[in-house]
Amino acid sequence: MTTHNTMTRAELGAMGEALAVDHLSRMGLRILGRNWRCRYGELDVIAADDATRTVVFVEVKTRTGDGYGGLANAVTPRKVWRLRRLAGLWLAGQHERWAALRLDVIGVRVGRRRIPEITHLRGVG
Repeated sequence: MTTHNTMTRAELGAMGEALAVDHLSRMGLRILGRNWRCRYGELDVIAADDATRTVVFVEVKTRTGDGYGGLANAVTPRKVWRLRRLAGLWLAGQHERWAALRLDVIGVRVGRRRIPEITHLRGVG
């Protein structure tokens, strides 16, 4: 078993993403995609809230320990712009029509407690 200190950034990111997907699924969202890439970047998780016909684009930030800053600070206006652009590109390739779209950020903090802490910010931009 690897400890959080010996995990690579990629392993840590993958673990955070898996925890985020579990969290979203428990909230009743349907996962449409993970790690969707195009030439302009990557969307970590794409989910659907079928009750409101909302597609949710989720940025996952995984951190260890306390050097965390505020999660809100991790989402700069530039980052929001980039996420909106990627969301638009993803939507252009879909046949389904959505009533709304939302950008969320999920912060996963591992290492400080035995159980990872999940923070979910809805509608960041």
